[in-house]
Amino acid sequence: MVSALRGPFLSYTGNPFEADDPSCFHYESDGLILIDRGRIRSAGAYDPAVLPAGVVPVHYPDHLIIPGFIDAHVHYPQMPMIGAHGRQLLDWLNHYVFETEQRYSDIDFARIVAKAFLRESLRAGVTTPITYCTVHPESVDAYFEEASKLGLRTGAGKVMMDRNAPAGLRDTAQTGYDQSKRLAARWHGHGRLFYAVTPRFAPTSTEAQLELAGTLRREINGLYMQTHLSENRAELAWVADLFPASRDYLDVYDRFGLVGRRCLFGHAIHLSEREWARLAEAEATVVHCPTSNLFLGSGLFNLKRALVSANPVRTALGSDLGAGTNFSPLATLAEAYKIAQLRGDALSPHQAFYLATLGSARAIDQAEHIGRIAPGQDADLVVLDPKATPLLAARHGFVTSLEELLFVLMTLGSDRVVRATYVAGYKRHDRDDPAGVAA
Repeated sequence: MVSALRGPFLSYTGNPFEADDPSCFHYESDGLILIDRGRIRSAGAYDPAVLPAGVVPVHYPDHLIIPGFIDAHVHYPQMPMIGAHGRQLLDWLNHYVFETEQRYSDIDFARIVAKAFLRESLRAGVTTPITYCTVHPESVDAYFEEASKLGLRTGAGKVMMDRNAPAGLRDTAQTGYDQSKRLAARWHGHGRLFYAVTPRFAPTSTEAQLELAGTLRREINGLYMQTHLSENRAELAWVADLFPASRDYLDVYDRFGLVGRRCLFGHAIHLSEREWARLAEAEATVVHCPTSNLFLGSGLFNLKRALVSANPVRTALGSDLGAGTNFSPLATLAEAYKIAQLRGDALSPHQAFYLATLGSARAIDQAEHIGRIAPGQDADLVVLDPKATPLLAARHGFVTSLEELLFVLMTLGSDRVVRATYVAGYKRHDRDDPAGVAA
């Protein structure tokens, strides 16, 4: 069945980190998007002549339709302890995260949190989250069950940890491999779902476990790998002690075949030039998590080195909940802008919105499906309301350009700005009519 949306829309066609000019985006002040069986059939200026007989578009005048946001690094099991106070990374993990994550052997509890997490993500306009689960296979099944009901394009994986964690959160090298392989066979490629091999970070895995993680990545075609890299200086020192034979933190993963395309490294704040060059060479991906990096005092990510350099590195955007403190990618972009300012760099509005949509889609190797409003793309769309709050409405009266509108949205916006979220053409969130949304 064909459906249609009408209203202003914005989609990126190029990379504004390379050339920040109108050639990088397609904007229609009054656009028409036709959707057929979950994908975009056409997108252009509104023309009633192209509407199929009987199709009445859902009209969003004075709004802005963009591709669904991507959150490439998030921990759904940490939702119950988001906003926990007063620790840096390693103490924070031991004091809050590991305590909370031990509850996910209970699949009913996992289902409750997964459902709440995904509803909150959709309220924020996130249509593709990539999440860490816990060491328990039940946490993965619960997440993918809920995501499948919603038709999401999303990735997840069972955390692998066989040391330096509480007994209730440890597997072994072999059980971590076996359980992950079974989960990947069950969920990878099921609908729009994909599986990520997930060693939490180097300190919680032995070399035997990292070896088997690399083996699994090679055994099943198209699997992702996600982990953490160079988030905190104390973490770096710990890694150096645990892996004295490695040249640096990235080399720990590289030795086991865990650096390459579809390998996602959260944070990547304190990298050497050798590590940056190796990431670029391997076509690996780093995920910028600004709200988390500020909340835990981890450091200032070098977005300029990542994307504006002779050998740029694929870079995506992540919330890193629960160290991150906000589901909204708009809030995440606001913090990314501030971090760039603190580094003496600039982040333009177009660069920011590209990073949250097509840039992240390219970085996670999903641009064939998501990230643009164009024929053949999945109809994952977000409708933004520039007048969602009294302050935004007042400020909107003084906006004189698209660029200024985007900047105001990312600096003053929140989940209230998200008027509606569409997943494969189905409305999954409606801010003003939640009872009318099919789940």
